[in-house]
Amino acid sequence: MKVAIIGGGGRVGSCAAFALQCGGLVSAIQILDANKDLADGEALDLLHGSAFAGDQKIYAGDYARAADSDIFLITAGLRRKPDESRLDLINRNVALFVGILDSIKAAGFRKDAHIFVVSNPVDILTQLAGQRLGLPWQQVYGLGTMLDTSRFSSLIAEELKLAPTQVKALILGEHGDSMLPVWSSATVNGLPLAGLAECSPSFQNTVFERTKGSGAEVIKRKGGAGWAVGIAIRDVIHAVLLNKQTLLPVSSLVQGAYDIRDICLSVPSVVSRKGVEKHVEIKLWPKEQMALQASARALKETLAKVKA
Repeated sequence: MKVAIIGGGGRVGSCAAFALQCGGLVSAIQILDANKDLADGEALDLLHGSAFAGDQKIYAGDYARAADSDIFLITAGLRRKPDESRLDLINRNVALFVGILDSIKAAGFRKDAHIFVVSNPVDILTQLAGQRLGLPWQQVYGLGTMLDTSRFSSLIAEELKLAPTQVKALILGEHGDSMLPVWSSATVNGLPLAGLAECSPSFQNTVFERTKGSGAEVIKRKGGAGWAVGIAIRDVIHAVLLNKQTLLPVSSLVQGAYDIRDICLSVPSVVSRKGVEKHVEIKLWPKEQMALQASARALKETLAKVKA
């Protein structure tokens, strides 16, 4: 499987490339970036480690060379300017993203190719990708709340002194302000977390608020997220490559689950070689379902204001 990383010269794209190289499963990684020297440098740096990693082909290239890709991983994005509104930043990123989609279309792509969106606002951009490229909805998906879910589970494990890999706790909805924690299905090694005395309402609120603010915390401390998002990207791509049928909170076009329609956001989704094979409507607490529907409404309001 070949993965073309558009924005591969940036922090997120290069961390994703490294995670995929260490994973050793994809057969080829192409780095594509508006800054050609940066793309060449990242590809060369990765290539230098290939003797100790997987036997992948790693190289930089343009859209024409990316046309045979199985997955287009889009990580390119713009940072917020001082005093810039959230909507202005969204519209600048939309303009950049539409240019990327147009370049993919102009160079050509396979009918069975997948578009995997990581750039923010990820739910809005995933929606636009589906509209502009004309691929089946299953083949167009975004990272959604994968990173939020990893942060949430990891922070719960840290606070409760549990093994991180045994804690399973989802974040659903928008990758943004209206995301919601799903405590109703949160477990540790299959046992309900809500059954632990330490997992009080106060604890739940504190750990969720820290999860929600984690992106800003990382930006403040080191300039932006990289390693954790790279691992989250790797997990989605490996689920596709290995046809794992893994249940993941990726973002895709929802058409009926939880009484939500015509918007991309994260709901429990089976991810396989087909992409998002289906949505699984796991029963939520009433307040969780209401919060998920409110998240969908918030995204629709934002989408209506986007200039695309």
